[in-house]
Amino acid sequence: MSATRNRSPSEDPPSLRHRSNNANLVVEHHTGQIDMSPLQPLHKKAVSSSLDSIRIAPRVPAGSYSDLEDVELSLLSAEERTSAGRNLQDGDVHSSASGAKTTAMSSRDKKAMSLLIILYLIQGIPLGLALGSVPFILREHLSYSQLGVFALSNYPYSLKLLWSPIVDSTFLPSIGRRKSWIIPMQLIIGSLMLYIASNVGRLMENPADNIYELTFVFTSLVLFSATQDIAVDGWALTLLSQENLSYASTCQTIGLNTGFFASFTVFLALNSEAFAEKWGIPRLELSTYLRFCSLLCFGVTFWLTFFETEGSESLDESEMTVSSVYKTIWNICKLKHVQALIVMHFFAKIGFQANEAVTSLKMIEKGLGREDLAIVVLIDFPFQILGGWFAAKWSSGDKPLRPWIWAFWPRLAFAFLSTLIVYWFPTPPLSYGFFTYLIIHTVLQGLASTIQFVGISAFHTRISDPLIGGTYMTLLNTFTNLGGTWPKYFVLKGVDFFSEAYCEVKEAHSELLVKASECVSERGKEVCLDIDGKCITEHDGYYYVSAICMSFGVLFLVFYIIPTARKLQALPVYRWRISPE
Repeated sequence: MSATRNRSPSEDPPSLRHRSNNANLVVEHHTGQIDMSPLQPLHKKAVSSSLDSIRIAPRVPAGSYSDLEDVELSLLSAEERTSAGRNLQDGDVHSSASGAKTTAMSSRDKKAMSLLIILYLIQGIPLGLALGSVPFILREHLSYSQLGVFALSNYPYSLKLLWSPIVDSTFLPSIGRRKSWIIPMQLIIGSLMLYIASNVGRLMENPADNIYELTFVFTSLVLFSATQDIAVDGWALTLLSQENLSYASTCQTIGLNTGFFASFTVFLALNSEAFAEKWGIPRLELSTYLRFCSLLCFGVTFWLTFFETEGSESLDESEMTVSSVYKTIWNICKLKHVQALIVMHFFAKIGFQANEAVTSLKMIEKGLGREDLAIVVLIDFPFQILGGWFAAKWSSGDKPLRPWIWAFWPRLAFAFLSTLIVYWFPTPPLSYGFFTYLIIHTVLQGLASTIQFVGISAFHTRISDPLIGGTYMTLLNTFTNLGGTWPKYFVLKGVDFFSEAYCEVKEAHSELLVKASECVSERGKEVCLDIDGKCITEHDGYYYVSAICMSFGVLFLVFYIIPTARKLQALPVYRWRISPE
């Protein structure tokens, strides 16, 4: 089913007119047309696959296509702002009229939403393991530098733009454009989880000796999950009807978060010996959980293969070549305002990166139980869902970057407070008062993060050009995700680099002070303990790295992000378009 009705430019009258419905708002002019895509409510990651079935006339301002190559970061003139405001107000009137004609969601769309939630859940399970629970388990045996090596497994999800054109344009028509990739990817994901389950004893018993194999296996797991995500995102565009297309991001949020938290929060709690003993339940082993998830993955794949059909899409072969999609990506990156946006994304998250990568690990090191951390995150989960809904309302105006900019300040403030919490962390057992404060701190910090995510997703949805499908959206989301991924390795390495620890060994009538860099890691501490020594940390690198990150974050926010974001937000939509080949 086509994502939207094909229209010929010859149908458009020469006069200025407006058309709007629940799915989009189109402002048409005799020189072209501007398509402002819907702002998606709960948007965990913007839909990133191709909209090749859409046939839309080129949207460019009056003049030649080559004029777009010289676009600068300039604000709208007063006349343009007045005209745009009048046009949007007129469009709102038509939107209200059409909104009265909306009907209840069809059973077909409800079935499609259920399928999407399940597919995103399968994707979230390995992500929750690789990005959540496994690093916490490994922290007991690895240094922060070694954890930095394992953190490289996060990269495929941030770099899926590199192979998304192949997924979008290569498939077997007999199986289906999206199922050609979803089915094999899920079979590989299930097989990899079975492999890890069968070798978990060898890999996790002494992870320092197997760190590269662990990193390779989980990197592969995330790689195939990211590939499945590309195909599922594209399928969402044709599974749902046009009037309910905005619910694709809602399905993604529910499914992905549910799978992620099952592998992170729920598993960490059930895997804890203290939690199992307290509640009188058997401890959930990693191997058992992985086998269950692999069976779930195989079961859904079997059902998808034999009981779910994929509708055909009308595709133009000339637009489906891999080389043409890569050329489109390059043309987008040549736009000067896109380059400014990429720079902004690439460094925007450094300010709170130490907080996100290390703070939770430091709290566990100070005595916070893994099951306590799981409870905190579990309580935080429903608040983020509600926060995403309200943030979507806030970002629905003509300034979607406003909440994104505003939320930087509380995120930086919470990063500073988190550093203080680690510094003054009380000796266990924790009081109910401190634990309650920790929950409130986590919830508010998560809300600020959710507001930022929804705001930037709304902006990406607004400026992306449907003429070139999801390629534009995938490009923007790639740099957003990469901005939170690439600093993590250097942050974790920096904690060990700035840390100084000594192993103090006391003898009968004297004290022998031995400098040991291995005292930084948990393994080094165990060695020191074996020789009846005590590890003393003179300088904790976490505080140095946290100070560096926050200082850079404040300066970059004030001198680059705020002025650049305001300029980018004020640009008319057509300035983000590229010339068709």
